[in-house]
Amino acid sequence: MTTSQYIYRALFQEGQNHDVTLVALGKEWKLHKVYLCQSAYFASMFSGAWKESSEDVIHIEILDPNINLDALQVVLGSLYQDELFVEPAEVVPLLATATLLQLDGVIDQCVAIMEETVNAQTAVKYYEASTEYGVKKVKDACFKWLLMNLLSFLPETPKRLREISIDLMGLLVASQDLFVIQTEFSLYVMLKFWVFLKLHPAWDGSAQEGITSAHSFFQTRAESESEFLLTEDGSPFRAVFSGLRLTSLIGHPQDVDMVQGDRIVPTSKLLPVFRIQWYRMLRADQGIDKGPRQLSEIEFSRHSLRCGRVLSSDGQHVWRWTGFHFGLDLVMTFDRGVLKLKRNHRTENEMALSQQSRRNLMYRVAMYSLDEQRQMKHSISTGIQSTTLGKNEEIRLLTWEMEDEFPLLLSANFLGVTPLTPISTVSVAD
Repeated sequence: MTTSQYIYRALFQEGQNHDVTLVALGKEWKLHKVYLCQSAYFASMFSGAWKESSEDVIHIEILDPNINLDALQVVLGSLYQDELFVEPAEVVPLLATATLLQLDGVIDQCVAIMEETVNAQTAVKYYEASTEYGVKKVKDACFKWLLMNLLSFLPETPKRLREISIDLMGLLVASQDLFVIQTEFSLYVMLKFWVFLKLHPAWDGSAQEGITSAHSFFQTRAESESEFLLTEDGSPFRAVFSGLRLTSLIGHPQDVDMVQGDRIVPTSKLLPVFRIQWYRMLRADQGIDKGPRQLSEIEFSRHSLRCGRVLSSDGQHVWRWTGFHFGLDLVMTFDRGVLKLKRNHRTENEMALSQQSRRNLMYRVAMYSLDEQRQMKHSISTGIQSTTLGKNEEIRLLTWEMEDEFPLLLSANFLGVTPLTPISTVSVAD
């Protein structure tokens, strides 16, 4: 037996020669002040004018529900030994206990474990814990994980999607770094499903069943009822929906029919969007607006169409994001690691295409690979760029050199028309 092992058994487990008894959560520990004073919490207690400094029995009231007996046993025991082994399943109670007792070493070990184990089961739980205990590194890691997986993975696991709080969802939807699968409409459908899960905490089923149930729930609300976000039940979700880019929701007739039929977003908020988009369309059609040339990052991030795609395997991929894009048909090609963008101008589509010989476009494209826990492994980004495209002109966007890393997440932002001046704000929030 090593010295450390002997000290742990004789002094901590057996309480030999103890000079203080600690009582918490209904359990007693016979301990030693000289070891407890490694904790700033106990050092302050025993060295100051507190009445506990002269008492043999110390009672600690534990108010934090995250702190349990097992965590107290482990953290107190860590004061008597050189090494501490932290299991991921126990890390939040240990972090809570170490924060209470002000043990920086244990906190650092918990942080390291949490950063390594952010995944579908832990991301929301870790985010909430790191927010409560002020652990910024873990909070940032969880938020980054959620940005990449909110639409690409979590809708497949309704239980995990339901865990996301209203405040957290609002931050995710409003973030310029959110990875959006397909287009903004997919984000709207996900939010509708998430609201349904929040309103029906006992509901249990598959993702597809849930999306269908959510659609039926909102479509069949009585016509006499107010739009959902104007009701008492809907008001808490208003700020979340304010992060949606409503101008991106009305690019396809079927999408418009669903948004209006759901009666979630107030009509008073949708009508100005139609007006703005109609005016922008006229400007583009008449050649007054040839597209943006230079905008600030804030303006670009606020007004651009955000969309994305999962590239499941290597090989050639060719696609476009459908909907009305002011006569600018953009075709994406990914082939042998090279991503290209083409202004498509085929004759069979000419009635829907802008006849301007040159069109300005601003874009930002990024690609990510993920590890087994769906944490970011590698990434590459173009940053915000400006280009001018002639008819059928094609440009290279970026090259992905890691051939064996699939699937890939591809995130894109496009802005093909100039935002109105002054900047028009269209928000669901009051």
